[in-house]
Amino acid sequence: MTVDLGLLGAHLREHQVNPEVAAEMERAGYGTLWLDASPAADLALAERLLDVTTRLAVATSAVNVWTADADTVAAAYHRIEAKHPGRFLLGVGIGHREVHAEYASPYDTLASYLDRLAGAGVPAGRTVVAALGPRMLRLARDRTAGAVPCMVPPAHTRRARSILGAGRLLLPGHFALAEPDAGRARAVARSAPPGTALRVTNYANNLRRLGFTEDDLSGAGSDRLIDALVAHGDPATTATRLLAHRDAGADHVGVYPLGDDPVGTLRTVAEAVPLPARRVTADRSG
Repeated sequence: MTVDLGLLGAHLREHQVNPEVAAEMERAGYGTLWLDASPAADLALAERLLDVTTRLAVATSAVNVWTADADTVAAAYHRIEAKHPGRFLLGVGIGHREVHAEYASPYDTLASYLDRLAGAGVPAGRTVVAALGPRMLRLARDRTAGAVPCMVPPAHTRRARSILGAGRLLLPGHFALAEPDAGRARAVARSAPPGTALRVTNYANNLRRLGFTEDDLSGAGSDRLIDALVAHGDPATTATRLLAHRDAGADHVGVYPLGDDPVGTLRTVAEAVPLPARRVTADRSG
C-alpha cells in the first residue's frame, strides 16, 4: 500500500499541533502533516492526529536515531499501520553534533538504524531519510523511499534529484512567510530558523556546498542567503517561490511557517497554491 502525500506538506512542531490543527490542515488542502523536532519513539502524537482526520498523511521529520529506540519506533509503525493503513510515513535522521554528545559516525549509525527498522519489518518504501549531503542522499536512494531535506533552496533540490534519480521521493521543506515587506520578512527569519540555525555544522556545510560564502553565513545570514531559504512576499509570490522546488525536481514541498501565526501562514499559502490533480505516493518495490 502506498502513502498519498499530496503536493504540499505542513511542517509543525509538537507544541504547534493538536487534533484541531490537523483537521484544519486537511481542510486547507495539505496532503501531509510533518511532525518536526525529534518526535517521541512511541509516535503517539502521529496516531492521535490520524485518528481525527480521514485523508491527511502524517510523517516524521525526523525521528532521531540518538533519542528514539529503533525497536520502539518499529512497534509504533506497525501499530499505526494496522489502525490507519497507508497514511503514515516514517522519516528518520541523524540529528546534529551540536545537540548530541554521543554524535559519531553519522553515516554508519544511520545505516545501522535502518538495518534495525528493516529487521523489525518496517518496509523500506515507507521510510525516508533527512538527508542533505551526497553520501546521505545515496543512502536514502539505496535503502529507503527517498529523502526529506530541510533548510535547502531549490538549487539543492536540483542536485539531490540528480543523486536520487527518478525512482525515489524528494520531499524538501522550505521556510515561508507571507510578508510583502522584505525587510520585515528577513528580520523575522533571522530571529528564528533559518537565521538561528546557521551555526549548525550540517546545515552550514550544505550551504557552503551550494556556493554560499562565509560572508553569507556570518551573523544571522546575508540577504542573499535568507532570500534563498525563505519564501516571502505577497501570498502569490510566496507560493511561487515554494513551488520552485517542484520545478527543480521535488515531488512534494513541505512548508515551514514563520511568524507569530504559523497555522495562519500555512492556511494563506495553501489558498495561494492551485493544487493539481496529480498525487504523490510513497512506496518502493523490491
